[in-house]
Amino acid sequence: MRIKTISRSVDEFTRERSQDLQRVFHNFDPSLRPMEKAVEYQRALTAAKLEKIFARPFVGAMDGHRDGISCMAKNPNYLKGIFSASMDGDIRLWDIATRRTVCQFPGHKGAVRGLTVSTDGNVLVSCGTDCAVRLWNVPRPSLEDSDLSSEKSAEPSAEYLCKNALLAVDHQFEGELFATAGAQIDIWNHNRSQPVQSFKPSNDSVISVRFNPGEPDILAVSSSDRRIRIYDIRMSTSAREILMLTKTNSIAWNPMEPMNFTAANEDGNCYSFDGRKNEEAKCVHKDHVSAVMDIDFSPTGREFVTGSYDRSVRIFPYNGGHSREIYHTKRMQRVFCVKYSSDATYVISGSDDTNLRLWKAKASEQLGVILPREQKKHEYNEAVKNRYKHLPEIKRIVRHRHLPKPIYKAIAESRVINNSKKRKDDRRKAHSAEGTIVTKPLRTRRIIKEAE
Repeated sequence: MRIKTISRSVDEFTRERSQDLQRVFHNFDPSLRPMEKAVEYQRALTAAKLEKIFARPFVGAMDGHRDGISCMAKNPNYLKGIFSASMDGDIRLWDIATRRTVCQFPGHKGAVRGLTVSTDGNVLVSCGTDCAVRLWNVPRPSLEDSDLSSEKSAEPSAEYLCKNALLAVDHQFEGELFATAGAQIDIWNHNRSQPVQSFKPSNDSVISVRFNPGEPDILAVSSSDRRIRIYDIRMSTSAREILMLTKTNSIAWNPMEPMNFTAANEDGNCYSFDGRKNEEAKCVHKDHVSAVMDIDFSPTGREFVTGSYDRSVRIFPYNGGHSREIYHTKRMQRVFCVKYSSDATYVISGSDDTNLRLWKAKASEQLGVILPREQKKHEYNEAVKNRYKHLPEIKRIVRHRHLPKPIYKAIAESRVINNSKKRKDDRRKAHSAEGTIVTKPLRTRRIIKEAE
C-alpha cells in the first residue's frame, strides 16, 4: 500500500530571529483558486470606495495678506518655505509646516506681479507695477524659526528702476541671470544695475516668462497679442513663434522633459507643445470652464496643477486630456497662482480672497509616519484598482467628483453648445461636395500660425 506524506524540513521553517517573517510556500496554480479574480475585483471595489471615504485634500489656510494673492515662488533649497506676494505690495515668506509667516519683505508701492528665487536659494527677486525690480537676501532657516514668536522684516539688497510696469520675472535654473517681462523682455545680472540684454517682441506687453530647466539660455514668453515665443538669449530674435486664437496667461516647462512645455490659456484649456515642433499641440487638457490663470509642473514631471478664474484648482496628468482631481471650497475666490511643493506632496494655491491654501496632491493620502506593512497595503490597493479600473462600477466610483453648482451648470451648458456645433458641422459636411470642408483636429484648431 502506497501512502503519500508531506515531508518538510524543520530548517526551512524555523526563524533565526524573532523579527524574521515566517516563510510561507505559495502555489500559483490558477486551478487551485477559481475565485481569485472575483476576490481581486471585490478588493479593488473596496479600495476605490475607501479612497473616496478618506479623501480629505484640504490641509489648511495661511492667512495674513490684506489683498488678493498675485504670485508665488518656491525656494529650491528649503522644502518648507514658500514666498507669496499680494496686490498691495506685501511679500511674505511662509513656513508650510506651521502655516505661519517667517519674514516680510516691505518696499513695493504697487501690486507685485512677479516673484522668483535664485538656484542657490539665497536671493529673492521681485517686480511689480511700480516699475521696480528688487533683490532680497533670503533669511536662512534655523532652529529659532520654529518658535515664530515674532515676524522678521527684511530690507532689499538692491533696487533697479525700469521705464514701464513689470508683469513677470523668472530666474535661470543654472546661472546668475534673471528675466523680467513687461513692455519688453530684459535680461539682468545680479551685479549689474542695467539690463545686459533686451528684447522688444511687439507693441503688446509680455505677461509671462519662463526659463528652460535643461537649456539655461532658452526662455519661453507669452504676450497679450496671443503669441507664444521661444527665445535664445544668445540670439537677437525669437527662435520660434506660435499665434493662437486666445492669449496665454502662463507657461510651465516640464522639468523631466525640458523640450516640452504647457501653456495655460484664456479659453479654459491647457495646451502641451513640443518646443521642436509647434505645428500642433501634443495634448489638449480640458475641464476648466473659465480662463486658466496659472500652471506649475510637479517635480516628477508626471502631473501639473492649474488654477482658474472659475475658483477651482485642478491636477492633470501630463499626457491626459482631463483632470484627475478638482479642489474647491465655498470661500475660495478666483485662483491667480498655484505651486507644487518641492517634494510633490502638496499643492499651494493663492486666490483673490487673500488666503493661501495648502492641499494634498493625492486627496486620500495618509499623512504622517507610515509603517512598511501599511505602505505595502496602499501599494496593493493601487495595483488592484489599476488592474480593474476599466470595469464600469470601479470606473464610475474613481471618476466621480462633487462640483460646485456654477461649474456643474457651466459644464452642462458647454456640452450642449459643443454638441450643437458638432451636429451643425456634420450636416454641413454631409451636404457639401467631398473634400470642400476639412475638419481640423482639436490640437490644431486653436493655432492660427506657427513661424520659425
